[in-house]
Formats: sequence, C-alpha cells, structure tokens
Amino acid sequence: MRYAAFIAAALMLIQPAHAEKTPEVDPRASLGVVQQWIYNYRAKPDYAHVPAAVRVLFHSQTFKEPENAGIYLGFIAGAIGSNPAKAEQLIASLFPVRPEDEWVIVRAIAYSGLPDWRNVLRRVAPRMPGRRVMIDSYLAGKLPTLTDIPLEEVKPGMMDKLRGAFTKNPFGKDERKLNTTLTLASNQDLLDTLWGYYFATGSHAPIQRIIQMLPWSKSRDTIDKLTVGSMARYTLASYAIRDASLREYLRSELARQPAAVKAPLAEVVEAADTVQIAALRKDALAAVDELKTKGSDSRRDLSFWGQVGVGAVALGCVSAAALGQVAVGIPCVIGGSASQGLLSFWEKQQ
Repeated sequence: MRYAAFIAAALMLIQPAHAEKTPEVDPRASLGVVQQWIYNYRAKPDYAHVPAAVRVLFHSQTFKEPENAGIYLGFIAGAIGSNPAKAEQLIASLFPVRPEDEWVIVRAIAYSGLPDWRNVLRRVAPRMPGRRVMIDSYLAGKLPTLTDIPLEEVKPGMMDKLRGAFTKNPFGKDERKLNTTLTLASNQDLLDTLWGYYFATGSHAPIQRIIQMLPWSKSRDTIDKLTVGSMARYTLASYAIRDASLREYLRSELARQPAAVKAPLAEVVEAADTVQIAALRKDALAAVDELKTKGSDSRRDLSFWGQVGVGAVALGCVSAAALGQVAVGIPCVIGGSASQGLLSFWEKQQ
C-alpha cells in the first residue's frame, strides 16, 4: 500500500511523454517524493519539471530556516547554472514567490555560476524590491558567490597581533563586532549547498570543494573544522556507496591529492567500497572526545571550552539528513534544528 502511494505521488512529477503540456506538480505532493527526485536528478536530468519541484519546496516552507535549506538552495542554483540559455526562463517560472522566500532566488542566481549572473540578477531585481539590499550587496561584491567563499578565514599573523595589542586602549570599552565572514569552515550549511549543486549538475567542481575539507576531519584546532570535516568525510562515503561514478571519481583523485587530503580520502574510498561507514562515525566521536579532553592544538587552556556546547557542534540539516531516510537510507534527522548536536546525533546511532 505504501509503495502504491509512493508511485502515485511520483507520477505527479514525471508524466508521460505524450502529454500535451508540461504538467504541474500538486503543491500538496510529498516533500519526500521531491527529495528522492532531486537525489536521482543528475542521472536523468528532468529540466522541465524543476519549476514544479521547486514550488513544492516553497509550499512545504523548506526555506523557513535558511541554515537547514542549503541542499535545496544548491539544487536550484545548479539547475539555473546548468542551462544558461534557459536560465532566465527558469527563474521567471519560479515566480510568484512569497516575500520571505525571495532571498532564495537572489542567492541561487548568485551561486549559479552563470557567466552573466550579475546582469541576470539586475533584470530580475524589480520583481523583488524588498531584497534590494541583498541584491546590491551581491552586485557590489560585498557578498561572495559560492565559488568565491574561502575554505577558512585568514588568521592575523604574529606582527598583526602585536600591533593590535599595543594600539588597543586597555581601559577602553570592549566593542566586539559580530563576525559575518562567510567561510566553508564556519558554515555547515554550505556543505549542503555544495551537495545540492552536485545533485543538479553532476559536476565535480563542488565535489572538489568538499574534498578540500577532508583534512579538517583530522583537525584538533577548532570544533567547527572538525565537525565540517567529519561530515564531509561521512557524506562523501555515504553517497559514494550508492553512486558508482562518484566512487570511481574519488578513487581517481587519490593519486592527485596532497598527503593531507589523501589519507582521509583513502578512508572515504575504503568505506564506500566495503560499505563500512560506521567506522567513520566512531572515529569522529573519538576525535571530539579527544579534543574535549586535551583541548585544541593551538589553545590548551580550559577557557577554550567555554565556547563549546551542543550548539557549537550543530548538525543542522546536512545533506545526509536532508535526503538520507528517503533517498539513500542514511539514518539521520530530517529537518533538525541548528541545536541538534553532532555528538548527540551520532551517539544515538550506536
């Protein structure tokens, strides 16, 4: 009975070739159906139905929490960038959009990789007057595109630290500014976004970015890097188990990558080949315990752990969670909030 219901829902997305016009997806269609459709998209692109699938995402309020919507944002961006000739037609078909969701269109265009994305964004801007500040920030380069987001923030050197120590007024008010610098190391949802882009395009460019995060799975410097690196390693192995072409690509990269990447990448390939990803999870748990016990390599004092709580190792809605249960069977929490801790999550999987 459940299988029959699934097939019926899937037919809302994929209609017979002799249909007179491109069918609409019922906005009440299951989000799970769209999730599986997204996961399988790169194997058989169905560009004509992208607008219908995105409407289901909007109707399901998938973008209500931006930190948990990375995989869907990445998919939309990849779909826009995959066909430059029809990009503006696709974007136009996504409207009308609720004002609270317009940011998705803006960011998807900026993340699309279109050579002419700025002019595309300028042309669509009049339809989203409430997002003028965001649009202008992207056009001015104040907000980075997906390919321009650095791996991590460049730390000040010793001379910069000394200069700051001598010029700062020790009796002045401590005016700590909010750090809004966007990096892959400090924003876990960007890992989702890269996976979403891959699902839409099959491009190896986002996979290369994920591979660059792998050394962080061995990091003992910050909890953010350890978390993101561990999830990069875990999701690469999880998806490679079920994606032969991805598995072969990762294997081919072993000979090209530097030593810092090669070691964790070899673990990914072995886990995917032998379908043994539990070891990756246990290794990450052990690394978290070690970091908690000994402190970071750069900061051994206990005050460092004042900033580390469940929220600091938040899982959010990484791609394994977004598509796991429905599409690939990875045991995880769909739509979990940012307070869902990586450590707590993995402990429950034991």
